[in-house]
Amino acid sequence: MSRPAEGPLAGTLVVDLSRALAGPHASMMLGDLGARVIKVERPDGGDDTRGWGPPFVDTPEGRESTYFLSCNRNKESFRLDLKNEEGRNALRELVRRADVLVENFRPGTLDRLGFDPEALERLNPGLVVLSISGFGHDGPEGQRAGYDQIAQGEAGLMSLTGSGPDDPQRVGVPIGDLLAGIHGAYGVLAALLERERTGRGGVVRTSLLSSIVSVLAFQGTRWTVGGEVPAAQGNHHPSIAPYGLFRCLDGAVQIAVGSEGLWARFAEAFGLDAEDPRWRGNATRVSHRAELTEAVEAAFAGWETDALLERLSDAGIPAGRVRSVDEVFAWEQTKSQGLALGLDHPTLGRIEVPGPPLRFFRPDGSETTPGAHSTPPRLGEHDDEILAWLGAFEGVAR
Repeated sequence: MSRPAEGPLAGTLVVDLSRALAGPHASMMLGDLGARVIKVERPDGGDDTRGWGPPFVDTPEGRESTYFLSCNRNKESFRLDLKNEEGRNALRELVRRADVLVENFRPGTLDRLGFDPEALERLNPGLVVLSISGFGHDGPEGQRAGYDQIAQGEAGLMSLTGSGPDDPQRVGVPIGDLLAGIHGAYGVLAALLERERTGRGGVVRTSLLSSIVSVLAFQGTRWTVGGEVPAAQGNHHPSIAPYGLFRCLDGAVQIAVGSEGLWARFAEAFGLDAEDPRWRGNATRVSHRAELTEAVEAAFAGWETDALLERLSDAGIPAGRVRSVDEVFAWEQTKSQGLALGLDHPTLGRIEVPGPPLRFFRPDGSETTPGAHSTPPRLGEHDDEILAWLGAFEGVAR
């Protein structure tokens, strides 16, 4: 491994059989926490995302997918052909040594390869298996292939996203995949903690469907408890007003007036009548949202964005601008949180990727966040090292 073992999961071995995004995101999170992650890839091309683009970055040795770079740092790449016995033998040896196995095959695929839960337990009773599917591992549609945009639609998220009920939109990132990875990683951590008490591993299952449905939050209870079917309504909060995106002289700002105290300060700062009967109390403001939005945008019409944000800050109103992605990574606040992570890639040179979201501190305030990270690996980059470690199985596909 090209980085020192540090972090809460130092000494933990993760064998990652997953591809695309949900599983790789989960294993990257575990790698960010210090785990050693061995990414098992097909010899003929590796992870599908190595070919996803554009954009690609060309190098003398070929091209690199920026998609692949986004979700595979802190891993070693090991090529195995699981269709032959030699490759499966090598995987068995990895499983014997592993703490965690991550996979996101269609349900039943790993079983057909000879690695069903019972077989894995025989190889390693302490193994924690993270298994991610599209729509769940059982139930009437458990065999469906899982692709993020389809899951966003099926799980109701697209019906809540867009300018209105007739304009369903996907979220701008594969949020179902990402949520499944995040939920999977926290499930793994819980299972590892349980193993400390019981000495036994287990299987953690999640899916794109379950990960999206579980975060429908108040939009879910609007229906399950309130009997109201929510629908998309653009950039304004369905239950709080004023809360959303409002136009000003040279663009737009976002505000969050989430309490009556904030409403009183906001109204005073911009010459609105806080006691107008249409706007007395949040529920009343929500029911008169169109009129309120018109009044707020009339009050903002003469303000340029920077001056308006300063005025909102002075009044104590939570507010912000809408940044483009390049602006986000140039923002000093982003950099201060370790979210613009610089890495030295062997063919691309210095690259910057989105950084891990967690930081760790001791009670005295000293930071213990792992500081060393390795670049996403080239296909088969660690074959020789891992083969030597495993005892150099003969005939393993290279």
